[in-house]
Amino acid sequence: MESAREAARGYWNRRAEGYDAAMDRMEGLLFGDARRRLCGDARGRTLEVAVGTGRSLGLYPEDTELTGVDLSPGMLDRARARAARLGVQADLREGDAQDLPFPDASFDTVVCALSLCSVQDVEQAVAEMRRVLRPGGRMLLLDHVRPTFWPLLWLMMGVQFLQDRLEPEAGEQMLGRPLPVVREQGLTVEHTVRAKGGLMEMVTARRP
Repeated sequence: MESAREAARGYWNRRAEGYDAAMDRMEGLLFGDARRRLCGDARGRTLEVAVGTGRSLGLYPEDTELTGVDLSPGMLDRARARAARLGVQADLREGDAQDLPFPDASFDTVVCALSLCSVQDVEQAVAEMRRVLRPGGRMLLLDHVRPTFWPLLWLMMGVQFLQDRLEPEAGEQMLGRPLPVVREQGLTVEHTVRAKGGLMEMVTARRP
């Protein structure tokens, strides 16, 4: 686990400089305004898991008390610079989605946008997000998942094949789906949206 964590940290540190340029093209095409809609539903004390370069920082309601964690110091450097440019107050710190550095029931909302696909153990990450949610708190997820449109599924299977061989340290999963894991962790799913041939899925769930 530790060696995989360090490999992933190194990979995302290397990716940090060019990450936003790559995501600007891909996110607009595949996800539209989904990130904005997701973050707009956050309330109260909010944790963004795998905050990356801070692409969501300017999208939260003004009264949100925001904390963000990421495995990569390189990504966090860019997130802090973005927060300063936007005038956003956020506690941005290094942390692992699979071992969140917060007490139980610390947050009203936990958000993870386009990042669970890069977590080695999705079940553990969702369990950790559930743990730090207060009872009645909401989990908001957005990710690319296993497509339902078969030509797109074949394409993503090819991408996964190449990813596993060329950049295995990234740990990216192109064919996963967090929704069943959320249900298995005992959260109540309130709303789901799936689009783009099943490639994109948004999930809103509540901790009982």
